[in-house]
Amino acid sequence: MTRLALFDLDDTLTDLSGAFSRWAAEFSARYRLAEDAAAWLVSARSGGPLDRFFAEVRQRFDLAEPGERLGASYRARIPQLVQLYPGVLDDLGTLRAAGWRIGIVTNGMRDNQLAKIHRTGLANAIDGYCISAAAGLRKPDPRLFRLAARNRGTTLAPGDWVIGDSPGLDIAGGHNARLRTLWISHGRPWPQGQPPHRLATSLREAVQILSEEPAPRATAIRPPRPDAAPSGTD
Repeated sequence: MTRLALFDLDDTLTDLSGAFSRWAAEFSARYRLAEDAAAWLVSARSGGPLDRFFAEVRQRFDLAEPGERLGASYRARIPQLVQLYPGVLDDLGTLRAAGWRIGIVTNGMRDNQLAKIHRTGLANAIDGYCISAAAGLRKPDPRLFRLAARNRGTTLAPGDWVIGDSPGLDIAGGHNARLRTLWISHGRPWPQGQPPHRLATSLREAVQILSEEPAPRATAIRPPRPDAAPSGTD
């Protein structure tokens, strides 16, 4: 019986927050900004469109460089700064050895997310991926999770799991797809909204929880779509 675990990418498998802090320090040094500039950049980046963020950055620091160029430079640099959380590849290997099929379902641009997947070695540790910009869907839309399963030649089953750090994207999306949900809290309290089925403070704890789950019923299997890539598809 195939068991499917669909993982978020940023701040679930990869430490995007840490990468952003390193980028903020580099950016502040490059443009010779004030000592508190890096801290402001970290606090100001709370999600939303990059063009809006860099328009605000340009205005605050009175930079001559266009916001579009600042954003393009950021997008090129951030995959180079992203690192996996400790033990991620070993943890995913443990799940696969136990019979789990592993997928990544991530919001973001195709080139950025693919660069992270390949540069960190995740491409060899998973069975496939689904990227929102390439699919034309975004979490928490349940169709993105269904597409991830379909591109791997299977369909979602109630015993399959969504694992991620975002209550509004990963956990809500998992509920929308009628899947089991596991929230990686990184020490945060659960906010409002339908809670996850299970909670872990780290990926390692999440993997331990999944490893102890009994095998679910068999899922329907069908051949992959003709246009699906052999090692991963969007």
